[in-house]
Amino acid sequence: MAISGDDVSLERVIAITEDFTFEEVPPLNDFPIVGSDTNVRITSQDQVLELLLPFGWHTRMFIQEMNKASHGNSATDGKIKDTEEQANHHRHINDNTENNADRQGKVKVEARNDMVRSSSHTVSNKAQILAMPQFGLRDNIIKCELLKREETYTYIRNFRFFIGTYNVNGQCPKDSLQPWLSFGTDPPDVYCVGFQELDLSKEAFFFNDTPREQEWSKAVSEALHPGAKYAMVKLIRLVGIMLIFYVRKEHAEYISDVEVESVGTGIMGRMGNKGAVAIRFSFHNSTICVVNSHLAAHIEEFERRNQDYKDICTRLLFRQQDPMSPPLPIMKHSVVLWLGDLNYRISDLEVERVKQLIKDKDFQTLYKYDQLRRQIEEKAVFEGFTEGEITFQPTYKYDTGSDQWDTSEKCRAPAWCDRILWKGKLIKQLHYHCHMALKTSDHKPVSSDFEIGIKVVNDELHRKTFEEIVRSIDKMENECIPSVSLSEREFCFKDVKFMQHQVKTFTIHNDGQVPCQFEFIQKLEEIAYCKPWLSANPCKGFLAEGGKVDIELEMFVNRSTATALNSGEEKLEDILILHLEKGKDYFLPVSGNYLPSCFGASIQTLCHMREPIQDMPEETVRQLTLMPLQPKGGISSVTEKPLEIPKEIWMMVDHLYRNACQQEDLFQQPGLRAEFEEIRDCIDTGMPDSLPGSNHSVAEALLLFLDALPEPVICYSLYQQSLDASGSFTLCKKVVSMLPQCHENTFNYIMAFLRELLKNCVFNHLDVDILRSVFGGLLLRHPPSSSRQDPVEKRKAQEFIQHFLLREGESS
Repeated sequence: MAISGDDVSLERVIAITEDFTFEEVPPLNDFPIVGSDTNVRITSQDQVLELLLPFGWHTRMFIQEMNKASHGNSATDGKIKDTEEQANHHRHINDNTENNADRQGKVKVEARNDMVRSSSHTVSNKAQILAMPQFGLRDNIIKCELLKREETYTYIRNFRFFIGTYNVNGQCPKDSLQPWLSFGTDPPDVYCVGFQELDLSKEAFFFNDTPREQEWSKAVSEALHPGAKYAMVKLIRLVGIMLIFYVRKEHAEYISDVEVESVGTGIMGRMGNKGAVAIRFSFHNSTICVVNSHLAAHIEEFERRNQDYKDICTRLLFRQQDPMSPPLPIMKHSVVLWLGDLNYRISDLEVERVKQLIKDKDFQTLYKYDQLRRQIEEKAVFEGFTEGEITFQPTYKYDTGSDQWDTSEKCRAPAWCDRILWKGKLIKQLHYHCHMALKTSDHKPVSSDFEIGIKVVNDELHRKTFEEIVRSIDKMENECIPSVSLSEREFCFKDVKFMQHQVKTFTIHNDGQVPCQFEFIQKLEEIAYCKPWLSANPCKGFLAEGGKVDIELEMFVNRSTATALNSGEEKLEDILILHLEKGKDYFLPVSGNYLPSCFGASIQTLCHMREPIQDMPEETVRQLTLMPLQPKGGISSVTEKPLEIPKEIWMMVDHLYRNACQQEDLFQQPGLRAEFEEIRDCIDTGMPDSLPGSNHSVAEALLLFLDALPEPVICYSLYQQSLDASGSFTLCKKVVSMLPQCHENTFNYIMAFLRELLKNCVFNHLDVDILRSVFGGLLLRHPPSSSRQDPVEKRKAQEFIQHFLLREGESS
């Protein structure tokens, strides 16, 4: 029987051919073919070859390669859930608080419960099949050539995308979402629906758990356009930021390569109260990325919002099917759709003037004062993005349950906080609206309908193109050895500082006669291709003949590497090995000098330094850093009496005590990176009367300082004893009394400051829950040699800190 490519899945073919050779015919069994209503009987070698042909494979090569492959690698088909069932089957995505750069060299393992086949290789992404790890350079050449000739075997077909965003202010759904999600007469092909502030409770913030997820996802599924049937492909949530992706059922088989990621940009650049979630996928032969973000609040914080945007673009990276391939950034997609509560406000206008312009529907004049428009014009954010004309009134801030502007004490000015932008070609916006009928929140939901041109594969043309490429490279293979030239061979980074990015760029030029594959490889007996303070981007790649690629070598010293560099145990010295597949290796020396910093220095070391660390002799810094931790009453090898607490902690805490006791959102709103660098340099080089930067930047510097301590304030050796004592204030005080004197003094000093903050809670809005959560994991840190901290340990650490915030007799 003749079998078309629409009747079979590549996974099934792989499963058949793994036990099949030209010399051996498998038993006559019934093999169920995915997507077919009947079983197909496999009776001959010719029929297997017939199965392979619709996929466009060079069958001889495929059979040979698959016979070499190990068994058990075939992909598993997932299933599509109906919208009626999906509320109980969606998937949680927890907040990933670590920087994507920290994952270098690791393969991310995820328990997948996708609504669309997680590894399906449909006819829409045949070019990507050839990048599978079991295939070599030859198939990368084929992939490259297929991509270059993509226009010869694809055509453009338009699909409707509905994009929606809604800040729900922690409310549960009260009314139907149909006025928002079923807007218009034609049912969309794709839905991407984003929410912000899904849950404002402390449980959601600190433990990433909320019943609101199921409530709102159910409300969405019940409000989709009645003119079509939809399947939920993916759901991702980071604290209160959630994104749901639906597709019409008839299109589901053409969705592949679905990946999700999240990044927090809250305090310390990690917390998920602000940040973004994103979904990327391939639709036919086009790649699409949808980002839902919630940026920093307050009218004056537009620079912080700009920084949040840049952080999201830099840190939000998707893994690829090949675990050895470099991560995929947001902008490396055919289409990027960005939605969310971007929080840009209307500035330089009195509130009453804003309201009058709205009443007059003079949105064109009002738009001139929109911060996002100004920042885009200045190319500070969203460069290359487009936003449709705004013909609707501002979406924020309303009294909940009404269409009345904010009547609270703050009386916030109306603003277009909720926005939808796009980047890419063949995109036409059909509408851009806010939906006044929904009154659940202090925001109004916004929607945009797009008509997007998607590249669809013509199977017959694809097969012919593939065969032409195979014939041409058959002649070329093995004729030449790959060769490249490098614009630079040695790299020196000068005056490297703690948490300061330095980048050197060089170019690899393929000056040989054949395409080549390059990769930075490990040296003997090393687990990574470079030292932990160095990275190369991209670390591997493919160059067509005459092609060039810029490689960025990035130097970044963080808390895990700063201490060894302070002591001189580690030097900024490394040799990178650039390897060419079937070619030679290039050795690239990397060097630099590190400026010692109090960030990453121990409490004991700093207590023995009366001068700024960069004014101390290098040998003195080395000796003090390597000095063993002295227990209370121990005899120190240093004759000079140490300081009671590190002067650096005193400078930051004293600054906050004098200037920030009544500062709203202290330890919750991040500072600016540039201001942190000024604060770091100021502390490392001098003793100023006051520190530069905002209160939020100084507060974040203090948290980063505590996080970078090689030995936390409560020493690792007393960690378990501290957890065991967490139920009794008396036992907790006993543990603190066992600390080395400098650690005990530092702990008591910080706790006294935090109690002063609580006295001003009416102004700064801090409470015991916030402070114990922020400082519990910094002062009482989990030992790095132990397994990951579980929720019970986390709660006990917070209870330990709470005793000292409330003091004896007040603890619960």
